[in-house]
Amino acid sequence: MRVLFAGTPAVAVPSLDALVKAGFDVVAVLTRPDAPVGRKRVLTPSPVAARAMELGIEVIRAAKVDVDTTARIAEFAPDVAAIVAYGGIVPKSALGVPRHGWVNLHFSLLPAWRGAAPVQRSVIAGDEITGAVTFQLEEGLDTGPVFGTLTEAVRPDDTAGDLLERLSVSGAVLLSQTLSAIDAGQAAPQPQTGEISLAPKLTLEDGRLDWQMPALAINRRARGVTPEPGAWTTLEGQRIKLEPVGLRPDVKDLAPGAIRVDGKTVLVGTGSHAVELGRIQPAGKKMMSSADWARGLATPERVVFE
Repeated sequence: MRVLFAGTPAVAVPSLDALVKAGFDVVAVLTRPDAPVGRKRVLTPSPVAARAMELGIEVIRAAKVDVDTTARIAEFAPDVAAIVAYGGIVPKSALGVPRHGWVNLHFSLLPAWRGAAPVQRSVIAGDEITGAVTFQLEEGLDTGPVFGTLTEAVRPDDTAGDLLERLSVSGAVLLSQTLSAIDAGQAAPQPQTGEISLAPKLTLEDGRLDWQMPALAINRRARGVTPEPGAWTTLEGQRIKLEPVGLRPDVKDLAPGAIRVDGKTVLVGTGSHAVELGRIQPAGKKMMSSADWARGLATPERVVFE
């Protein structure tokens, strides 16, 4: 079966590798254009583009699936298009190009968390179970019938990055199995059922920690926005980036945002009990341990996060 693969970030690479390993004829890869990376803003291929070039697969770089991009896709005459985090909308005119349509690997248990940030929103919401599905892409936002499903437990210390990495590997197997079933004429997609929730793309503001919130909510948000856009707070008007925070239910006498240094441990008050800071990155500096950061404060017990 001739497959067009569409994807951009590193989490899509395992799926590309799995399809090649399974023997599918991956005729081309659609990915977003090279983007500036690092302080020097060097134009760099997407992780999927880089892997496709290593595999000797032709790459179509496009910021959106417009008329010209659709024509390029049609030139490869794919039987099916597999899409994993491409980062753009596929219009109706392109959906009908492959005879089996487009199959999307999505990292949630649809219809829960339809949208661009399903794993992040799941962690922030405190879900104990999540997963991934393959479904037939339609014009609606992640509304198509589901081919296959897998589940994954959300561990108490999982960041969104940790969870997404695991799902990208197991999801690659699911995608390969789905395409095999389609090729064999054995696929039977089922309509989505259950409660619908939305997972819009995270913004920088989503990473801001509100110390008036309960500790568990702060912990979940910090883990859900790691690694991107990152958890942060402010101190004297300066933005400070934080790594995920631990729970300290034994400390209940700190006001929200107030800091206490206990040996090598830095505690911060919340709307319930304290949390323990991981690493911290002050404005203009590198990430460091919270203990090292606290040692640089003249009177740490008077510091209050805003």
